[in-house]
Amino acid sequence: MKQKVKVLFSLALSAILVIAGLASCNQTTTKKEKKETTQLKMKHADWTKNANIYEVNIRQYTPEGTINAFRKHLPRLKDMGVDILWLMPVQPIGVKNRKGSLGSYYSVRDYKAVNPEFGTMDDLKALVNEAHQMGMHVILDWVANHSSWDNVWATGHPEYYVKNKDGSFHSPYDWTDVIEFDYDNPAMRDSMIRALEFWVKEADVDGYRCDVAGMVPTDFWDDARTRLEKIKPVFMLAEDEDNVDLVEYAFDMNYTWKMMHLMNDIAKGKKKASAIWDNLAWSKSTLSLPILTGCILPPTTTRIPGTEPPKNASVTAPKPLPC
Repeated sequence: MKQKVKVLFSLALSAILVIAGLASCNQTTTKKEKKETTQLKMKHADWTKNANIYEVNIRQYTPEGTINAFRKHLPRLKDMGVDILWLMPVQPIGVKNRKGSLGSYYSVRDYKAVNPEFGTMDDLKALVNEAHQMGMHVILDWVANHSSWDNVWATGHPEYYVKNKDGSFHSPYDWTDVIEFDYDNPAMRDSMIRALEFWVKEADVDGYRCDVAGMVPTDFWDDARTRLEKIKPVFMLAEDEDNVDLVEYAFDMNYTWKMMHLMNDIAKGKKKASAIWDNLAWSKSTLSLPILTGCILPPTTTRIPGTEPPKNASVTAPKPLPC
């Protein structure tokens, strides 16, 4: 009788473990499928493909240094073939601990305001509206890693920021005119995403070029992209080259500084054109090939003399990403 009880107990325990294992496998599969489904749902907006991006420094673009003065140049830029206007930060610039007399655009004092030196919110709306009427789109430069010392959040929500051991605000590197945000704070993350949503809803901007994107957690950018897409299709450009995970979902495009410097060195005669193959090998592992709205350019069948790959080279260009 005792032997039968042991056998039944063993069978019951085995059944429980099998069921638990199946449930665990099913849960893992579900999570994996959910992640894959989310990635598949991300599509680059049609207007971002093969787009010509033009950076705009409002303050230095015209003698007046205003949004309205720049707006007069839209027809000329349209004729040049510009598709996307990238406006450097348009928010008010911090005064406390600023560098120089004018300060840096990347020391933001208020994430939901227009720098009065440039104009008003209505001026920005008019600029975006006219650009849209011409078939162009507008993205804003966004500084998510840090703010000015006198940002409205620094006084209203000091808990949003990284602190030094003595409790003072922390400045990254030698960027003494700014203080760093604490992305371990959920409320801070939500406030930053709300600020991103604000400009899309209020001014109808079409996305963002994100400063030092790699210094901000990727899961924040993923959440931000998801929420922005619920408003309208956007274009996201990451100022980053090494963090592959940024272009897996949150960003359409990143930078290729290494290729730029390499091409400059080749033009100056400092390096041979065949060095491009080493860059392609590195790019293959990081997805930092010349990227056009998230689509790795397909390899060409045309060879430039002097760029043939080394013998027995295993370098192959990656397949184009789906657009």
